Amino acid sequence: MNYDIIGDIHGQVGKLRTLLEKLGYRERNRTWWQAGRQAIFVGDFIDRGPHQVETLKLVRRMIDAGNALAVMGNHEFNAIAWSLSDPSVPGDFLRTHQGAQGAKNLHQHKAFLEEVKSRPRLHRHFIDWFLTLPLWLDLPGLRVVHACWHHGYMAEVAPRLKPGQTLDESLMVAASRECSMEFRTIEGLTKGLEIDLPDGHVFFDKDGIERSRVRLCWWDTNAATYKAAAMIDAETRAQLPEMPIPRGSIPGYTADKPVFFGHYWLTGTPKLQSSKVACVDYSAGKGGPLVGYRWDGEAELDAGHFVCSN
Repeated sequence: MNYDIIGDIHGQVGKLRTLLEKLGYRERNRTWWQAGRQAIFVGDFIDRGPHQVETLKLVRRMIDAGNALAVMGNHEFNAIAWSLSDPSVPGDFLRTHQGAQGAKNLHQHKAFLEEVKSRPRLHRHFIDWFLTLPLWLDLPGLRVVHACWHHGYMAEVAPRLKPGQTLDESLMVAASRECSMEFRTIEGLTKGLEIDLPDGHVFFDKDGIERSRVRLCWWDTNAATYKAAAMIDAETRAQLPEMPIPRGSIPGYTADKPVFFGHYWLTGTPKLQSSKVACVDYSAGKGGPLVGYRWDGEAELDAGHFVCSN
């Protein structure tokens, strides 16, 4: 089987249809298909964009018809946590609705909630479906995860997962406690790895928010300094120190299979992170294109296989 790995959609169903057409898929019997190929979605179907429910229905129909696979993104994880009651805090939820943090959580999730707030059964239907999405896919020839392929984290959390690398509601509770192993591992897989900057060092992101932690290029064991190891744009990177990161901060990726992921809001012309590593998130939810990679069984990736919605 050959695959088309598709980046974070964030409710941009128009971009998804355009990309599917460019990849050679056609709509028939209310689903999109292409003989001999499957799409693989890297998660983050929801939030930000204008067509939340329509996006989910399109993706779900493709999966149910056998025309696609998908993994869970951090936005699907957050949506589940927003909807599940917190057994330790009566009246609240695993992703809090209260206080300043609750207001921030609501803002991030507003686009999805606006479309389902008057349709509670549909809302619950999607939450239940999100719980069926695996945290990762390890297929013959390639791997897919939302943010970070980390063998150690996967080995730690695998005994707690349901068949198919999926979560249940009890594991969602554990994964919502910041002191737990489940939180550390699932956060790493769905949001990537971060590291504290040295004391006294901060940077300002694209939104002008001061940050004291930075995301890491988790696959790149050659990155030895904070500046080199950061998974950020070149302009922001310039604010970081040329100081060595703590030893062992980056797990690296040296496996023989290519791995694909999304999550990082990249911009510009799509490019490979290495001959085995490719990010397919190019900020479709912030005005960028929806990006896919057309995989035809190659062990060494080729940047010429990226396809953009515009």
